[in-house]
Amino acid sequence: MNKYKKIGLSALAGSLVATSAFAGEMSVSGSASMGLEHINGGAANSGKSFSMGNQLTFTGGGELDNGLNVSLSFVIDQGDDTTTQVDATNKFGGAAPFDSHSITVSSDSFGSLKMSGEGGDSASGAVDGTVAGNIWDAFQAAADEPEAAPAGGNGLYYTLPSIMDGVSVSASYAPKGTSFDSSSAFNVVYTGVEGLSLTYAKGDDNSTDASKADHTVMKVTYAYGPITVGYMESDYDDEVASGDQSTEAYNIAYSVSDDISISYGAEELEFGVQSATNVAAEFERIKISYTTGGMTLTASQASGDNISYSTAATEDQEVWALGASFAF
Repeated sequence: MNKYKKIGLSALAGSLVATSAFAGEMSVSGSASMGLEHINGGAANSGKSFSMGNQLTFTGGGELDNGLNVSLSFVIDQGDDTTTQVDATNKFGGAAPFDSHSITVSSDSFGSLKMSGEGGDSASGAVDGTVAGNIWDAFQAAADEPEAAPAGGNGLYYTLPSIMDGVSVSASYAPKGTSFDSSSAFNVVYTGVEGLSLTYAKGDDNSTDASKADHTVMKVTYAYGPITVGYMESDYDDEVASGDQSTEAYNIAYSVSDDISISYGAEELEFGVQSATNVAAEFERIKISYTTGGMTLTASQASGDNISYSTAATEDQEVWALGASFAF
């Protein structure tokens, strides 16, 4: 990480309605990746393809005279944002570099309050990633990302101060829009037993009047020696049955050494009312990773059946992938 210390943040402080200017710190962290992937099966065999990722996160902040800590985060991620509309004729998209941005106010006694202009999570959406690592996302035309309580534009995410050892509580609020009601969510994470993590989250999605929904997440992971196992369920219960979604996943990982690990995971996603023509999508993957310094090398083999909830022959795929990622 490269740091440029003692840069005056009076402009930032003014934007936060601070009573006085203060000296803070700016830091930049980054990540980059290269990948090789081969997809076999599905509607078309895409063969081998290369990919790359790149991201820079700028963070600035400091402590105000009243004891509050304030930080601003801004992410540059080439081509990540393809939908944000600026006006009727212009949009950020394709080659646009700008991505998530947020501001956080915190203290030991107050906790932390984060407002995200873009890229924020709801309290239930923040913990609904599967224990197997969202295998479904590696497949062409795969099942859509499971729904969660929405974060919303300029949504709030609040983490309570420590209330007891091993317990973390967070809540989120997405404001009411012109055609929908506000949405809220909370999560509780317990890590009070060595190696054990328990997560429970509950939220509501009121962003569509005609099909409001409840979102529930339950997750458990346990590490004992070199072995870590995990299980999770996520349920999105829509007032309209065709909008229901559920996700179930498990994972087992074995740490061969401090640098090398091997894992096997599986996921099952359901969407809408199950029938002969609308079935569960099933995914599984075995993955090996090697980490040294800020570099991680990975190799994986994955398979997907009924990848977009259909039993057609084109719905089954296999994917193998090699990757190298770097953090700096």
